[in-house]
Amino acid sequence: MGTAAYLAITIFIITYSAIIFEKINRTILAMAGGALMILFGMISQHAALDHIDFNTLGLLVGMMIIVSVTAETGLFRYVAIGLGKKVKGRPLPLLMIFAMMTAVGSAFLDNVTTVMLMVPVTFSMVRQLKLDPMPYLITEILMANIGGTATMIGDPPNIMIGSAARNIGFMDFIIHLAPISLLIGTAVLLLIMILYRKKLQTSDQAREHLMAMDAKNEITDKITMIKAVSVLMLTILGFFIHPVIHAESATVALTGAFLLLMLTGEKTLEHALSSVEWPTIFFFLGLFVLVGGLIETGVMSRLAQSAIHLTAGDLTAASFLVLWLSAAASAFMDNIPFVATMIPLIEDMGRMGIGNLDPLWWSLALGACLGGNGSLIGASANLIVAGLAAREGRSISFARYLLIGFPVMLVSVIMAMGYIYFRYLM
Repeated sequence: MGTAAYLAITIFIITYSAIIFEKINRTILAMAGGALMILFGMISQHAALDHIDFNTLGLLVGMMIIVSVTAETGLFRYVAIGLGKKVKGRPLPLLMIFAMMTAVGSAFLDNVTTVMLMVPVTFSMVRQLKLDPMPYLITEILMANIGGTATMIGDPPNIMIGSAARNIGFMDFIIHLAPISLLIGTAVLLLIMILYRKKLQTSDQAREHLMAMDAKNEITDKITMIKAVSVLMLTILGFFIHPVIHAESATVALTGAFLLLMLTGEKTLEHALSSVEWPTIFFFLGLFVLVGGLIETGVMSRLAQSAIHLTAGDLTAASFLVLWLSAAASAFMDNIPFVATMIPLIEDMGRMGIGNLDPLWWSLALGACLGGNGSLIGASANLIVAGLAAREGRSISFARYLLIGFPVMLVSVIMAMGYIYFRYLM
């Protein structure tokens, strides 16, 4: 590697270290790191723009607008009270319901959309029961990434793998990844329930107050709610059929947002735009440029090639290396560019003599998706939950999340490793 590559690595490590220690706002650090990559010539401004994933940012902005308008109608409070009354205000069953809703939603929508719908409901519920929101928020982050692993449309890496591996279709992802996702999700939920058992308690008075509430009273604007729910359903339908209509998820989300703003009038425009988590959007911008600097200087490609050469063509060794390498990389950087780098390398291994590439594809999918749980910056959903929590005055620090997310990631990847070995490699 040349001087540019070593300088890019230095900028990347310093920026990420500063983000971890949280002495300076992470958005400022990410933007500064991206700017240094451009100023020192690691990446040109034009190339930096190419590395910014508009599909991710467009999806975020579009869904933030839709969720903001919907939240103002009181719908999320209505849903929260309804769910709370179903379980009689008991915190543990409520955690299980939220976990299942997040996992299933992330499997068939995408994890960003799912957490943007779940977090407002969660805060409405914990306020009523006077609960600590952290067990619920952490669970939703973890289950979003685990649920997104189960299908081809649940997480962007799976979409990329499905497009590259022509012999793998939509149902193949469900057949091969849904079983292990279900096992991992169950294990993680049990761990969370044990870890937070002392915090999942509320008073009888709070439960009685919840049971006495009428959820219908929470709806403040029925007409706007009907419009918002109709647009939300159309948008969700768009996510399901976007491969058929050849429209990216960002286009679907932004179209839904603009349609809703047209239906609700100018009065909602300013509030909806002010509700967008702009610090989170700019944090993503900085991260995309930072990782782009590593790609443009050849660091990512060299790392992946060196790792593959270590296996010397052994399928078992290659599968495990791809699994752990993709998990480790995805824990601390956006998994999309890493998966984009790994796909041609796995295809090369097929040309070099490995006849069955399926274990490698499943290893890449599991590592890239489950690795997102490793740190707060490991996946888009993590940062969205953190941003929404900060707006409610409940900050999720990098270190606090790492203490839970990283061990969960290790357990998940170990389970995935056993699954790959016994199902494909024995």
